Amino acid sequence: MAVDNLNRILIVEDNENDLELTIDALSEHNFANFIDVARDGEEALDYLYKRGKFSGRANGNPVVILLDLKLPKINGQEVLDEIKSSPDFKSIPVVILTSSKEESDLIASYQKGVNAYVVKPVDFHDFVDAVKNLGIFWALINETPR
Repeated sequence: MAVDNLNRILIVEDNENDLELTIDALSEHNFANFIDVARDGEEALDYLYKRGKFSGRANGNPVVILLDLKLPKINGQEVLDEIKSSPDFKSIPVVILTSSKEESDLIASYQKGVNAYVVKPVDFHDFVDAVKNLGIFWALINETPR
């Protein structure tokens, strides 16, 4: 299956190592040219609202958002609140990709409407496999409104 410009993936991650691993895993399936990155919660919202350094980005929403919870400036739960409360963004699938195993984070995320909650595996190969599978499902298999 081909990925087109409408199948952008937004990764919201502040940890450089986790970001690099995520991009590498997605690159194995030729998603590298379709990845946008926000380094904190504020940048994630700027991306969605096309503000600041993202003011010139192409129209349209990402096909999926991979969202870390532990972010500087605005945390992932607050970003999730904004996404799921906005008519423009609430249909975007959001996958929490986090190291948090806290039950309260899991419950809060699902109550806010997250589509999936993935705890980052410590093992490199497990992490790469998890991210590849997320990318394939959300960018290629899942149907979303345009």
